[in-house]
Amino acid sequence: MITSKPKTQSETSTPAGTPVRQLSVFLHNRVGALMSLVKLLTEHRIEVLGLSLQDTTELALVRLIPSDPETTEMLFIEKGIPHVVFPVTVVELRETDHSLPHALSALLSAEINIDFTYALFVRPCPTSRLRAPPGLPEVGAEVLTASGLEVLTQEDLSR
Repeated sequence: MITSKPKTQSETSTPAGTPVRQLSVFLHNRVGALMSLVKLLTEHRIEVLGLSLQDTTELALVRLIPSDPETTEMLFIEKGIPHVVFPVTVVELRETDHSLPHALSALLSAEINIDFTYALFVRPCPTSRLRAPPGLPEVGAEVLTASGLEVLTQEDLSR
């Protein structure tokens, strides 16, 4: 498994843009808990662009990519919602070629493990967006870009 400590925005910004940030939150596994979290974000004009949910009997781990990660983090701090922020790599996959095998081959050749992945639901477009390895996002982004794939920034996703 490849991991790295989360970096501040100034440490991870590049001339191309700011890496996409994922926020991870533990919720009690109760009816309506996820709805309450999404409603809180919606009330503050924050859209959920990507979501992954793994639940157990008592807790659910929610990984989300918000349209405004800075405001989301400030809101979570204000409301006392424990969370962790991770920079992640998001790559655009096109329907017309073999983007997924191409992306996976590039990561494999660089010996980068994928801990988990999920698709993003962002504005309608003819391409898919895939949230890729959480560890060492700058290395993953370099490998994918060198392979001819488009790596997206927070500015590309935020509306």
